[in-house]
Amino acid sequence: MSMRMPASGFRPIRHDQLRPERIHDTYKLTHKLAEPSVCGSCGAIYHAGRWQWGARPAGAAEVTCPACHRIKDKFPAGYVEVKGEFFTAHRDELLRLLRHHEEKEKQDHPLARIIAIEEEAGGVLVTTTDIHLARDLGQALHHAYQGELEFHYNEGENLLRVHWRR
Repeated sequence: MSMRMPASGFRPIRHDQLRPERIHDTYKLTHKLAEPSVCGSCGAIYHAGRWQWGARPAGAAEVTCPACHRIKDKFPAGYVEVKGEFFTAHRDELLRLLRHHEEKEKQDHPLARIIAIEEEAGGVLVTTTDIHLARDLGQALHHAYQGELEFHYNEGENLLRVHWRR
């Protein structure tokens, strides 16, 4: 018995085939860690299937969390470019806003961190361990000071570039 293909080109899904990942993230855990586990660099604890802050449990396995791994490899997931005359005039204020927003976000999400703030011509480049933090930093700047905000998401690399200027 032969299987006829409908005119629309639809093919039934075969469940015995391997499918490529839609987004590949080298830093995402591929398996559950032994619980409890603690990051030897930052002290974040892996418990109940997620990373969180807390007291180091006795007998915890020592691992490196994905955020510390990205920081060590100098491989950011997000870039936030902040430029313009407004930045030059209000540099310290804008950097305090970015750091404050990172601290607030990091309380609930230990893997969301700023890796570095590097000087550039007419601004700074902020690198982050998480694409969501990069998006949130751009939105925080836009909410507080308006200006132009652009997002460039590269799905193949799981990378976000945010540009804010005023």
